[in-house]
Amino acid sequence: MIAELLRKTPVVPLVQADEPQVALKTAMALKEGGLAVVEVVLRTDAALDCLETIATEAPEIVVGAGTVLSLRQAEEAKRRGARFIVSPGLNEEIVCFCQSNEMDVFPGVVTASEVQRAFNLELRTVKFFPAGLSGGAPMLKALSSVFREMQFMPTGGVSAGNLKEYLSLSSVIACGGSWLTPSKEIEAGNFEAVTQLAREAVEIARSAGG
Repeated sequence: MIAELLRKTPVVPLVQADEPQVALKTAMALKEGGLAVVEVVLRTDAALDCLETIATEAPEIVVGAGTVLSLRQAEEAKRRGARFIVSPGLNEEIVCFCQSNEMDVFPGVVTASEVQRAFNLELRTVKFFPAGLSGGAPMLKALSSVFREMQFMPTGGVSAGNLKEYLSLSSVIACGGSWLTPSKEIEAGNFEAVTQLAREAVEIARSAGG
């Protein structure tokens, strides 16, 4: 399962592109830097094509679909090669679809009620989003004290500057973020910058005990 991979390298970069080959080069640059699990966010018209290109041409990379808002999107992402699904919120249709297809799914939660709902759907790992605007690490500490079996993937406002703070929490299995894939560098074709950011994130994770 994806959770085992995340325990080894607990950082999930977000990939957003308008062109499949750019997405592929970005994913390969991240892998070169030590991050082989990537989330292609469904925020462009070409997102599913980007996901499929990575899944087909770089099978050594574990690619998932992010910003999945509906059951139809989840079904299509799976058909295109997604190995896990990430949503900004908690949608039971998406969760049940993934569970019935033995896919990892990380729905977004931010309140105790949402975490409890996820727990009762038999989920034990969820996305905490938007992390920075929802109390950050202190909020996660509070939630973790009650939901002791739950693990969290904070996303939204995570950066190299606070990555270690999040990963130092035992309840945090991984962090997601777009700081690893700066659009300015990618548009300039500077994929080495992406690789360097990935390497820095891996080092921070190691220093945090991740």
